[in-house]
Amino acid sequence: MFRPSYPTLIASTFALIAGGAQAQDICGGAGSDGTWIGGSEAASDIATADNYREQMALVLSGNKHISLFSLSAPADVRVEAAGRGNGDPAFDLLDADGNIVVSDDDSGGNGAARADLLLEAGTYCVSMASYDGSPMTAFVRIGRAEQEALTEGVSATPTTEPDAADVAGGCVDGPSLGTLDGPLTGSASANATPFWGFTLAAETPITITAANETADPVITLRDANDNVLGENDDYDGLNSQLDFEGGLPAGDYCLQVAALDDGDVPIDVGVSVFDPQAAIAALYASGEAAPPMDGTVAIIDLGTLDARLRRDELVTSNATWFSFDVSAPGLVLIEAIGAGDGVDPWIALYDDLGRQIELNDDAGGGLDSMIAARVSGGGFLLAVKQLGSGSGTVRLLMERYVPAP
Repeated sequence: MFRPSYPTLIASTFALIAGGAQAQDICGGAGSDGTWIGGSEAASDIATADNYREQMALVLSGNKHISLFSLSAPADVRVEAAGRGNGDPAFDLLDADGNIVVSDDDSGGNGAARADLLLEAGTYCVSMASYDGSPMTAFVRIGRAEQEALTEGVSATPTTEPDAADVAGGCVDGPSLGTLDGPLTGSASANATPFWGFTLAAETPITITAANETADPVITLRDANDNVLGENDDYDGLNSQLDFEGGLPAGDYCLQVAALDDGDVPIDVGVSVFDPQAAIAALYASGEAAPPMDGTVAIIDLGTLDARLRRDELVTSNATWFSFDVSAPGLVLIEAIGAGDGVDPWIALYDDLGRQIELNDDAGGGLDSMIAARVSGGGFLLAVKQLGSGSGTVRLLMERYVPAP
């Protein structure tokens, strides 16, 4: 069944259409379609709000809901998103320039997303979407640390929690990865080593990773004053990653590692200098951004889609990219069908400028994926990958339908 990719529909008891953002430069332009979470800019100052602010959003296939808020002074802020039913929200928190401050999927517990962190004064955007691209109704709540939470938080779900209430003390007692002058690495279970320390000798943009999908790690970075700088769960599959492309100042830092699943298996922890090219390549590999058609990334040319095309392809957790052309406006139906048990395909469709048209993970109650989208004539890019680790054969079926005269 064709589900048109309409703009995100907002139904909120806290925000009306009049609360929509007018300025085009909010969060580097990402907030131009957003809505002030308090209904107006003045009512969305979380630093002075008498209570949390909340919106309810109906997010249709592949779209995002943008909530805007401001801080007139630094504050400990809690950002949360919780879905109704089987909804699985994920969000990016963007600063005034459009840089990602933190991303999260499951840190709220029970599929909800959450981030607790100290934020400086300024304007911020919460870009929320369904993790698998399916339609979803969810609540977004933004408040200060002392105000009522929407979610349980990761502390209610991990199998490992630090014994010491004083996190700073845990960092002092924990092992140090050293001073960053090359990649820093360590490996230990969350039960054995819930804290890792490291030092920056100068202001440096960095990337922090924690990998072992069996453990499902969650990482939280704190500075020497115990301020939370970032938190992440499920950046790449069940693995976690934090990027500080804007740089962190010289000083000592503490990385807290928890496990949402098995706390006794080793988690590989890494700290390295942020690599912009590697970050872009990772977006292409994940299918979250379309590569340029200049040979940088291998793209399989399927030619012109006239009526129907079928192709079998062995795919991995890194996206396989296809290009195709459509000669005239119409409807394109794309199905990715897993061949064999455990094959869970994921697909995303982009136009030739790299704008995402639609994505899908599970359609029709199963693991197979389907996209139905109205398109104009021109070129398109399709990403196909296997969710999770391993590989599998996917049967790709593409059909084009033309409007009736």
